[in-house]
Amino acid sequence: MRHMGTVVGTGALLLVLSACGGAQNAGTGAGGGPTLPTATSSSEAPPGVAPGEVPPDGTPVTKLDANGLASDYPRTVWTQGDGKTVGVVAQEAGCGKASASVLEQNASTVKIELLETLPLTKEMCTMDIRFPPLTVQLSEPLGERTVVLTSRQEQK
Repeated sequence: MRHMGTVVGTGALLLVLSACGGAQNAGTGAGGGPTLPTATSSSEAPPGVAPGEVPPDGTPVTKLDANGLASDYPRTVWTQGDGKTVGVVAQEAGCGKASASVLEQNASTVKIELLETLPLTKEMCTMDIRFPPLTVQLSEPLGERTVVLTSRQEQK
């Protein structure tokens, strides 16, 4: 009986923590904002792949210009399949939703913009930062071209 309070308190704490974790993870998908037809997004890493890692079927991109990103922004980029699919790790927080789009493709570079869309209205949001993997489709395989990453936020 002496330890009953400890057991009940521990149970209540576990219940609260599991409820908070479930609510925090609800609706954390990427996308949500308009994207160009060349962009698709996914908020879940493939099974067995940790967030921010290159998928097993991906090839890391070595020619990367990430000078347009904040210093703490992820810099993970890869190609898949025939090289026309480029994957990137974006960043989103709270009520923000990440998307990616191809801004320009030429013989030497592919410019990809990472966009975080925030709601116009004030609302309660979680205080978490997520790193969803996103993909964009190129008209031609990436090959030896340099991927140039930029990011911005907008409210909608």
